[in-house]
Amino acid sequence: MRTATRQYMPPNGRLQTTNLQSQSDVPRAVATLLEVTKQLQETLRLWSTSHASEQHVSDVYVRLGTEFNSTVAAFQNFGIDMSETYRIPQDLRAVLEACLSEEPSAHALNKYLPRVRQIIATLLRGLQSKQAAYWHAVGNGSMRR
Repeated sequence: MRTATRQYMPPNGRLQTTNLQSQSDVPRAVATLLEVTKQLQETLRLWSTSHASEQHVSDVYVRLGTEFNSTVAAFQNFGIDMSETYRIPQDLRAVLEACLSEEPSAHALNKYLPRVRQIIATLLRGLQSKQAAYWHAVGNGSMRR
């Protein structure tokens, strides 16, 4: 298994170095990111019924940001530009801050969850649009260092 080290500048502006193990990093990173998006939606639902705290929602959001950065780095390891998705974490943060500024309730959830889902759908479309480039890169065996 080949290991590549990649430095990149994520949307938060902090230079990061990521060790990428193999071509399986992209599917693994995407699967984990998708799981965390589901977890975020579920945590918001629990927050709306006072079964999860604001801190719990925030913790899931931070994990989503971490997984997002890992996914971007995994794609970038194959030379695939993900810059059109960079705003996703910031867009989610703005919606979550607005939501969490209200009292937990079904009304608050119904007000903000559609926008959260819209942002996640944008992320999914962005990931889907990169599949062909990824499979082409894997098919050609071109791992960039």
